[in-house]
Amino acid sequence: MDYKEKYLNWVNNDYFDDETREELKKIADNEKEIEDRFFKELDFGTGGLRGVIGAGTNRLNIYTISKATQGLANYILKEGEEAKNAGVCIAYDSRRFSTLFAKTAALVLNGNGIKTYLFETLRPTPTLSFAIRELNAAAGIVVTASHNPPEYNGYKVYWSDGGQVPFPRDNEIITEVNAITDFSMVKKLTEEEATQQNLFNIIGKEIDDKYVEKVKEQLVNKELVTQSGKDLNIVYTPLHGTGNILVRRVLDEVGFKNVFVVPEQELPDENFSTVGYPNPEDPNVFKLGIALGEEHNADLILATDPDCDRIGVVIKNDAGESIVLTGNMVGVLITDYLIKQNKSNNTMPKNPAIISTIVSTDMTKAIAEKNNITYIDVLTGFKYIGEKIKEFEISGSNNFLFGFEESYGALAGTYARDKDAVVIAMLVCEMALYYKAKGMNLYDGLQQLYKEYGFFKESIETITLKGIDGLNDMKKIMTSLRENPPKSIDGTKIISLKDYSIGKEINFVVNATKNFDMPKSDVLYFDLGEGSWFCVRPSGTEPKIKIYFGIKGENNADADSKLKSFSESVMKLIQI
Repeated sequence: MDYKEKYLNWVNNDYFDDETREELKKIADNEKEIEDRFFKELDFGTGGLRGVIGAGTNRLNIYTISKATQGLANYILKEGEEAKNAGVCIAYDSRRFSTLFAKTAALVLNGNGIKTYLFETLRPTPTLSFAIRELNAAAGIVVTASHNPPEYNGYKVYWSDGGQVPFPRDNEIITEVNAITDFSMVKKLTEEEATQQNLFNIIGKEIDDKYVEKVKEQLVNKELVTQSGKDLNIVYTPLHGTGNILVRRVLDEVGFKNVFVVPEQELPDENFSTVGYPNPEDPNVFKLGIALGEEHNADLILATDPDCDRIGVVIKNDAGESIVLTGNMVGVLITDYLIKQNKSNNTMPKNPAIISTIVSTDMTKAIAEKNNITYIDVLTGFKYIGEKIKEFEISGSNNFLFGFEESYGALAGTYARDKDAVVIAMLVCEMALYYKAKGMNLYDGLQQLYKEYGFFKESIETITLKGIDGLNDMKKIMTSLRENPPKSIDGTKIISLKDYSIGKEINFVVNATKNFDMPKSDVLYFDLGEGSWFCVRPSGTEPKIKIYFGIKGENNADADSKLKSFSESVMKLIQI
């Protein structure tokens, strides 16, 4: 069927509820809107689903959620009786219809005889990751669209190790989802039927308590926090999301007593009324927090995104201005802190390893190298960090110390397999207290690291491309860069190009090609040497292409100037 036939089927088929059909009837005269809603199925990618909420095959609704869950159920059933009986944990955030979507997924799984454990209320994504491991579940689902605007929601799938589904299992699940070609193939129970069959289970406090204890175990300098935690003034905002209760609980229980929560952003709000775009990477989300910080003479301001797996940090620079630390800045601060504190306390595990991603700062490598710590690069996506933690446990080759992405996500500890803003909030506060005891703040600490390891700076540009035309434009950009790669930027020759879609690195200097072993991904990485690089990748969850830049300068001013010039020159090359 073409998109118009699909539209008419949804409008006229009484399988779909009245509300859905009425919504679609209202767009009967809007051909472009009909096309956008039905020109394709909402893609079930390697992480699951993410899309605009609404009626249609290219929207997130109870029907597309049901179809995806039936595919997942079929995959679990093929894994055998043990997986079926182990069940699936399900969590959800504060977004529109998250509760309904989570319960829909549970009841479809129940309809296939698979037990579910649904959290009683909204929970951070890392709590879901922990619950899967704690309950020995076969898989997990979290209903969230992370930091996307309020019109979005999503659905992420996890496996039994608590991490997002890795390759090749992700493709196997996608195959099962794509095999559901008709909604009549979906099996579903009512909540009453599922409860009577002991398939539908509610979880909550008992998981929270165990999770909190594991998070608190990651505190490095407990004596410092116990004795002086009350001396740190902290402003925190959950941005209307899931972090409010657990972040505050952890901070309080370890000893941080002066935590002031932004009242306008404390409670769940599906419209994210005070921010619109609830992303801690966006300085605008901190306006209310900064104002509250002035009232309480805050040492730092923290913001977690709606599903509480990413965190933003605001501190004051040496001019007294409030600045948002990037994910890379927070990542290198924690990396250095954990290494030095563990060495000082004689608590460093054997063969420690730091893991980060190919689009994150090269400064992490410099820190690891200087401290004789193993550093490992992985593709973008925290599931690849989680996958390495699992490999370490199986092989015994290394012990995971810390991992982070430039996109404001990080993890310390192995109790979870996904980024966790709860534990990072605690560690950031511990670091701030450590530097405060030395008469410094986190900005001062960062400047100290630059002097020690080098002035590394990074930035990112995003090109948004929506709809059918947008998909085609993305392909054009990537094809052009592959087939006609630039050989220099501002007179500086490009040394090499890594094409992660085919696992090949082309060295332009010696005109040679070699293979490298990493999962295949639509990513191009250009290396100019001397700490300069840029990387181009389509987003896996949004209609965007992201371009990442990194340089190394002689000092702050030099690094900032180089980064601005470099990024502007690269963007001129990337034309639609």
